[in-house]
Amino acid sequence: MKKTIALLTGGTTGEWVVSIKSAATIAQNIDADLYDVYKIMLNEKGWFYEPADSVKIEIDKNDFSLTLEGRKIKFDGVFIAIHGSPGEDGKLQGYFDMLGIPYTTCDALTSSITMNKGYTKAIVNGIENLYTAKSVQIFKDGNHHLNQIKQDLRLPYFVKPNSGGSSIGMSKVKHANDLEEAIEKAFKEDDQILIEEFVSGREFSVGIFGSEGKVVVLPATEVIPHNEFFDFEAKYTPGATEEITPGRMNAEELNRVQQVVKEVYQKLNCRGVVRVDYFLEEGTGKFYFIEINTIPGQTATSFIPQQVAAMGISLKEFYTRLMKETLG
Repeated sequence: MKKTIALLTGGTTGEWVVSIKSAATIAQNIDADLYDVYKIMLNEKGWFYEPADSVKIEIDKNDFSLTLEGRKIKFDGVFIAIHGSPGEDGKLQGYFDMLGIPYTTCDALTSSITMNKGYTKAIVNGIENLYTAKSVQIFKDGNHHLNQIKQDLRLPYFVKPNSGGSSIGMSKVKHANDLEEAIEKAFKEDDQILIEEFVSGREFSVGIFGSEGKVVVLPATEVIPHNEFFDFEAKYTPGATEEITPGRMNAEELNRVQQVVKEVYQKLNCRGVVRVDYFLEEGTGKFYFIEINTIPGQTATSFIPQQVAAMGISLKEFYTRLMKETLG
């Protein structure tokens, strides 16, 4: 029996553009012998199914169903491909939990917590061989003293919105005088921001997923930005970064990283595929946790499809394994 799956795309943040591309990759690579897929667009105007040959059909949010030519379609599961809100921050997960419909991502609590970089760092802290950059978390309406921050942290700093994805609103501050401007820029994106000491090292991004009850670590991608750091432009402009998959790590580093990221996956109670970004510090080789992404991009040039290819399996097989594990 084929399963009927909703592929949910769009979203209410600037990342909807990436979400559309991710959903296109997923739709092209889902095994049509196993799954009937309906692509559903979610945006400020509503939730719609758009058949190629007709007008938009609205989703009934009471039971997340669709009425097509007088036939009511209910879904066996949902493939969530929405980056940012409401797909990655736990809102949709909570909705589907209440309806009893399984989905491909982490649960509502994990999705919600991992959107907050500061809270995530506090949870993963204590994992063996994992380091986090020294940081200060500040709130828009809270009391923060610039002089105190400058005393507590070593330059350069990274200033970033606490819950933004795609590196929007991020700055690298080399001179203490520029801190205020960087804070203002980040507060345009979020009410909480994180100011971190800069870690000098090689940057990597690695996918981890659950399959047949095991945690599988994909080959990591080494990220070499031509910009100062891996910002929105570097992320989505072809040629703005050099990406090497598998990334260059010796056997000891590879072993250690796999152990650390498996523990991160388990400690944060992850499900489905997630991506962990990290630095290996220059000189020491220490693993510094940057962040976790619970709905990583699936566009043709995204890290996960690159890593799946490097592992030697097709995207079709990868998505089947992912859906069998999360949707049953």
